[in-house]
Amino acid sequence: MCRAFPLLLAAVFLTAGHVGAESGAGLRQVGVIPLSGVEGRIDHMAFDGQSGRLYVAALENNTVEVVDVRQGKVVHTIRGLANPQGIGVDGKDRRVFVANAKDGSCRIFDANSFGQVGSVDLKDDADNVRYDVAAGRMYVGYGDGALAVLDAGSGKHLLDIKLPAHPESFQLESKGGRIFVNLPDAGGVVGVVDRDKGKLVQTWPVGGAKANFPMALDEANHRLFVGCRQPARLVVMDTETGKAAAALECVGDTDDVWYDAGAGRVYVSGGAGAVSVFSRGEGGRYTVGGSVATASGARTSFFATELGTLFVAVPHRGGQKAEIRVFKSEGAK
Repeated sequence: MCRAFPLLLAAVFLTAGHVGAESGAGLRQVGVIPLSGVEGRIDHMAFDGQSGRLYVAALENNTVEVVDVRQGKVVHTIRGLANPQGIGVDGKDRRVFVANAKDGSCRIFDANSFGQVGSVDLKDDADNVRYDVAAGRMYVGYGDGALAVLDAGSGKHLLDIKLPAHPESFQLESKGGRIFVNLPDAGGVVGVVDRDKGKLVQTWPVGGAKANFPMALDEANHRLFVGCRQPARLVVMDTETGKAAAALECVGDTDDVWYDAGAGRVYVSGGAGAVSVFSRGEGGRYTVGGSVATASGARTSFFATELGTLFVAVPHRGGQKAEIRVFKSEGAK
């Protein structure tokens, strides 16, 4: 996929010639992809490395916008959704799972034809989606407190893992058996789920901060990055002890956090109009690396590791049109 990146650069410059290459804090803006006709809040995204497609949950538009990043344009729109929030891509079976807040459904689409091939009724507020590649399972947070476990190939609803509050972002260990879940309505804690047992086994306080929504995981270095809104902080947690190792000021109204292993950085996108960048230093300590301006309401983002690229979703507000701003990670270690 890395060989496709020059095509992406060419495409985004052609579609948005007024945008120059802007850089700062290790991120360089390389272009813009328009989201024509998209109105309202934009929620989470997912990337399919096989096809080079970015799936964008246009929540208040009730659509998923399918962006070909090599062409730098929307190539399809999935319509008729009900406030889509989270998206998961199963590359093996070529399925796209879309969680909907309004009717609680998780609808399943063919990744080639975009036709709907199934749906799971989760009753209420289907939200974040994560794919367990090794087990072939899709996890969906929903309702007043549960993770639904779906068989990715068949779409069958296998079981539910009960939680004390609605789950926001969650992360799965790839070499371990834990799931870390943000539970802001349970007093601002991170829940630790044993997925072999199918139950919550611990809760960790998030260093006094609240409204902990986004999360990223550095499994190799035993670090969990938790984005909080009250106050605006990035809390760095030790996954071996469950303790907060640091709390660093970040952009307000954050809704996505990403770990860039190649560059040793963490990116926090927020609706206050910026991406906060944090750099890993000696002893694994993180420091503020700077901030890159985006736009008001640009809360959500997606970091495509294979491209070394951060995609930031910008909603239509006033004279600002809906678009995806594309940033290249610089100085990978």
